[in-house]
Amino acid sequence: MKPPIAALKALLEGRHDDPFSLFGVHAGPKGSFARVWLPGSDVATAFALDGTELGALKRLDDEGLFEGPIKGKPQPVKYRAGAAGVEWWVTDPYSFGPVLGPIDDVLMGEGTHFRLYDKLGAHVISHEGAEGVHFAIWAPNAKRVSVVGDWNDWDGRRHPMRKRADTGVWEIFLPDLGAGRAYKYEIVGADGIVQPLKADPFAFASELRPATASLTTGAPQHEWGDADHRAAWAKVDPRRVPISIYEVHAGSWQRDDSGWFLTWDALADRLIPYVVEMGFTHIEFLPISEHPYDPSWGYQTTGLYAPSARFGDVEGFARFVDGAHRAGLGVLLDWVPAHFPTDAHGLARFDGTALYEHDDPRLGYHPDWNTAIYNFGRREVSSFLVNNALFWAERYHIDGLRVDAVASMLYRDYSRKAGEWIPNKEGGRENWEAVDFLRKTNIAVYGEHPGVFTVAEESTAWPGVTNPVHEDGLGFGFKWNMGFMHDTLKYMARESVHRRHHHDDITFGLMYAFTENFVLPLSHDEVVHGKGSLLTKMSGDDWQQFANLRAYYAMMWGYPGKKLLFMGQEFAQRREWSEERALDWNLQHSAAHEGVRKLVRDLNRLYRAKPALHARDCEAEGFEWLVVDDAENSVFAWLRKAPDARPVAVICNMTPIARAPYRVPLPHDGRWREVINSDAHDYWGSGLGNLGGVDAKDGAAWVTLPPLATLMLEWSGAHSDVRSP
Repeated sequence: MKPPIAALKALLEGRHDDPFSLFGVHAGPKGSFARVWLPGSDVATAFALDGTELGALKRLDDEGLFEGPIKGKPQPVKYRAGAAGVEWWVTDPYSFGPVLGPIDDVLMGEGTHFRLYDKLGAHVISHEGAEGVHFAIWAPNAKRVSVVGDWNDWDGRRHPMRKRADTGVWEIFLPDLGAGRAYKYEIVGADGIVQPLKADPFAFASELRPATASLTTGAPQHEWGDADHRAAWAKVDPRRVPISIYEVHAGSWQRDDSGWFLTWDALADRLIPYVVEMGFTHIEFLPISEHPYDPSWGYQTTGLYAPSARFGDVEGFARFVDGAHRAGLGVLLDWVPAHFPTDAHGLARFDGTALYEHDDPRLGYHPDWNTAIYNFGRREVSSFLVNNALFWAERYHIDGLRVDAVASMLYRDYSRKAGEWIPNKEGGRENWEAVDFLRKTNIAVYGEHPGVFTVAEESTAWPGVTNPVHEDGLGFGFKWNMGFMHDTLKYMARESVHRRHHHDDITFGLMYAFTENFVLPLSHDEVVHGKGSLLTKMSGDDWQQFANLRAYYAMMWGYPGKKLLFMGQEFAQRREWSEERALDWNLQHSAAHEGVRKLVRDLNRLYRAKPALHARDCEAEGFEWLVVDDAENSVFAWLRKAPDARPVAVICNMTPIARAPYRVPLPHDGRWREVINSDAHDYWGSGLGNLGGVDAKDGAAWVTLPPLATLMLEWSGAHSDVRSP
């Protein structure tokens, strides 16, 4: 039956929502009937994919619309087109059947599809005898969705897609396309308005900013050699192994000779050996997924599935992770499900409606960042994000995700005034949809990828962030201890003469240190926006600032909890960090800065070598106060311990006054070897110490406490001559 002229006109004008009903090859009463649009062609002859000629079609109009009967049953076909003596071939995408199936529809509809990234987005595949790219996108409220690119002059009339009505997913297989092609989606909203061209939410690669198109990619090519690394982490309890994290902004750790970003391969050559030599166990990257604006540091991402083009090809990131694993390092990623930018090519009002976000700004607008907020209660949105977490573990073998701004997700009134937010059904401020999403994410990650862990940046006292979901927790592996960071930095900024009045800035944190599985973060957030560097936060003159920083680091490495230090702070970067330039590596020529770096290196090595310092980081049994109440002298001392391990005493003197002798209670008599002294000459300290160790007798030892310094003493069990005071 011949379609109405109005339907064909709507199709050619890009107003028809079912192009597969008109284009392609269809069964008819007298055999197969074909219809195709070949702009610019004067002729069209149909062929089977094996080259068998099926018949010539009749041209209907000047637009290049052809139709007519052809031989055989309906099948994929290609056309020989031509004009002005030139021939070209076009394989007809509308002659191919769908790629997605009913099981995909069911799982997508339920929000339980754990491999959406294998189905949605752009995939180079072989389909019904042809090679090409399958495109699929979720846009349930759209009247039409077309994929556009340089192959069709970015013309949305050329390749409108097939809508799967049950799921709101649109798909099309475009034969003869391959990897490396730029594309976007042209979406006509329900109101008939054409939206700005949209990048693919599931794109695996993107153009380099300021260009914003997505790129088709082939199947992953990297051959992984990290099986031993992944198997080892799958067998351990991460709470009971050393975890010391070097936090990195990939764009400003170092730059090349032209001041441009290093590629992943260049970063691997420089960064991995450095981190190994420094003794860290993990590298944690600020978000590396595609983002349009450099000063957002990646926290306003528009391409959650695409490593940023700033650092080269996406395979380069796979090579980096594999190289890190082979060198014994884990790789963690900052992950941002808390908000997304409203750039026109991104997710905002994706199909002409508030699809990924809330329509009401009291639910869907983030005042701190001028961004949108995901609608976590919509199962397709939750599934999109859960799948992204799984994707990084599956495709790039990452070892963990640090989830940004969790507090802003948990509370509906976060950073809002009265009247700017909507209570939940019970009248409360909790965002239970976000809670459910976070639990789903953690269940999926831990269930699908043993050995991968998650870390929450959660700045409030929400209970059970690191409790299992079945115990009403959120299910994270770790939580950033923001209280530790805030209180201890406040203490270190005080002049030493005033510290006696603020003793609880240090002691208070130990009252809740084991309520969660904590990471102690000295992160990028503390060295930007006018906050200065960690060195400049320390009180006193230049010598005292260095001494304070060394004492602080040694205290932190002796404090219960996993460790995190932002790049540059390991050598006491003086300037505040900026994403616009590399770190000040020339400072390593200074003995003072190099001394700090050596101390951090030695602290990492000691932390990894001594189970007493890491095996009970998250358990109260691994900690015991030795000196808690000497506010007058600003001295703290505690014991770190673990089963079948020699205990380590951590002693901090937070004044510039050396104290010798100072009586420290110790649980075992015998020799206590000095394993760290932050005042050592090698670290640019004064060199005051205990000549290798002290001897304890009758439950105590007389110890020399250097000025503004932290000591660690390990019990050896051996006896020597006990010194008298």
